[in-house]
Order: sequence, then C-alpha cells, then structure tokens
Amino acid sequence: MTDESKPIRIVLINGSVRPGNYTSMASALVVDELRKDPKVGVDVINPLDLDLPMPGINPHAEGTRKLQEAVKQATMVILATPEYHGSLSSVMKLVIENLGFPSVLAGKPVALLGVAAGSIGAIKSLEQLRSIASHIGAFVLPLAVSVPNVQKVFDSSGRVLDPAVEKLVRSLATNVMNYIHQNICPSVTLERLLRQGTAAVAG
Repeated sequence: MTDESKPIRIVLINGSVRPGNYTSMASALVVDELRKDPKVGVDVINPLDLDLPMPGINPHAEGTRKLQEAVKQATMVILATPEYHGSLSSVMKLVIENLGFPSVLAGKPVALLGVAAGSIGAIKSLEQLRSIASHIGAFVLPLAVSVPNVQKVFDSSGRVLDPAVEKLVRSLATNVMNYIHQNICPSVTLERLLRQGTAAVAG
C-alpha cells in the first residue's frame, strides 16, 4: 500500500548479491540522503530476495511480478551496479530482463550508480547500463556517479573512509531530488489541478 505521507516513491535496485558487497555500501549513502526528505519513500531491492527466473523461463514468476510492480509505482528508479570484467553485473542484466517487454522502465527517469575496484571507476559498466536503459525507453539522468578504488573507500562494516567520495555519492540523491522537483512535481500538480480543481491543490 502506498504511504500517502510519502508521495515521492524511489526504487533503488542493487546489482550485486555478494555478501558484504560494495555496491550496497555505496547505495546505502544515497538511500540515507534521500530519506532525509519526509516526503520521500525509498524501496531498496535486493534481487536475491526475489528469486528471479532466467530470461524466457517464467515471465509470470512471483519475484518478477513484485519487481515490475515496484518499478511501475516508482517516481524514479536508481540502478546501482558493480563493474565486473569491464561490464555491468549479470545480476543487473537479469533484473532488466525481468522488467518485461515492453519494459516497465520505459518512460521512467533513471539515475545510475557504479562502483569498481580500478582507478578509473565504473566507466564501462555505466556506459553500457546507460545504453541498455535508454534502449528500453528509460530517461537516463546525466551525471551518473562512479566510485573508483572502492575497496579503499569503505571498510568491512560499510563505513565510508573518504569524505570526498561520500559527498560525491550523496550528490546522486541531490541530483535525483532536483530532477523530481523541477520536472515531475510540477506536472503532477498541474494534472491534479486539471482533475480536481484549485481547492484540491491548495489543500
């Protein structure tokens, strides 16, 4: 059930299921920043919890249905991936395959976060993820955030060790909220005005 006190719904999908993964550590900073706004509700999706089927096996699986419903209801989606072998994770690709065809991401604004062990960051994985998301009809925000040398940025408990990197990662939340307030909230208010009249909007 949608929480009416939190009209902005953001879904963040982590593209790593490895215990203690750095993708979840980085995305937790974004979630923490987003939740500072009392009107924002954030749903964090761990694909491991959904038991997603392989592509073409069972498009009506319960996990697939839950994933698609969460994305359908989202105001904005954040995709977070590690860089593995110069590409996005297979977990993230499996998530995308389970979003259906046509994809429920079509027409959705999407922000990207990537982490990598190397010094150049998750450039390759983010480029590929941007291309895939755009191809299926999502609107991908500029200024994706890439975290290089990720093993040096977080300790084993998930505590961030570099204030500059923490500021960079949290800036993704700022970019997301700026986009929502500048592009989505005005159109929602206008639609509500046209449907219900000025009294409803003022109330």
